[in-house]
Amino acid sequence: VFVNPLQFGAGEDLDRYPRTLDADLDLAGSAGADHVLAPSAEEVYPGGPPEVRISAGPMGERLEGASRPGHFDGMLTVVGKMFHLVRPDLALFGQKDAQQLALVRRMVRDLAFGIEIVAVPTARESDGLARSSRNRYLSPDERAAALALSRALYAGQDAAARGEGPEAVRAAARRVLDRAAQAAPPVVLDYVALVDPADFTEITGAFPGAAVLAVAARVGATRLIDNLPLAPASGPAPLPGATP
Repeated sequence: VFVNPLQFGAGEDLDRYPRTLDADLDLAGSAGADHVLAPSAEEVYPGGPPEVRISAGPMGERLEGASRPGHFDGMLTVVGKMFHLVRPDLALFGQKDAQQLALVRRMVRDLAFGIEIVAVPTARESDGLARSSRNRYLSPDERAAALALSRALYAGQDAAARGEGPEAVRAAARRVLDRAAQAAPPVVLDYVALVDPADFTEITGAFPGAAVLAVAARVGATRLIDNLPLAPASGPAPLPGATP
């Protein structure tokens, strides 16, 4: 459990990011955890921010990387360090941060970490909102407005299940978000993208198979992300390598 300062850019919410260690420990204990690693920033980065870091490369500059420059370099650096400290056989990463998941898999493969990365399906509230630490920033009206993100993804999923192509999938999602942008409080779109789950490049032309439909938007002062893995004419599909 670690809020990593390397992942936060100037003007982001590092200082107010939720830190709920007691609740996290209770949750881990109830799930059967024997140990929890919860270091301080000084323990993870003795002597200050590290001079040597892991670069996310071109994939780290797309979508979330374009919106948050340097974010994925900071993420991979701390994940790599945690892997060395813990030396796990398996590491589980939430599918909600699909680009992070893809980058961790690429790092493990490219740098021969010898760890199996397992994708965990996105946890959602009963109304479809993806669970996130940042949801606690939302007022009741903003939380209701934020449901547009998951509704947009499900609209795109329906289009894919009907056998429609990439442009129609994106258009179906965007229609939901365009309506939400006119509501109060508005949902201010950052991006909606249909990408290859291996490298997060935009899918154009014929639908190639597995894909990720991803969205990012602001509701009030809070930036939220969400995504769904898709496959044409067959509904949702797991990301490559994910366990059922």
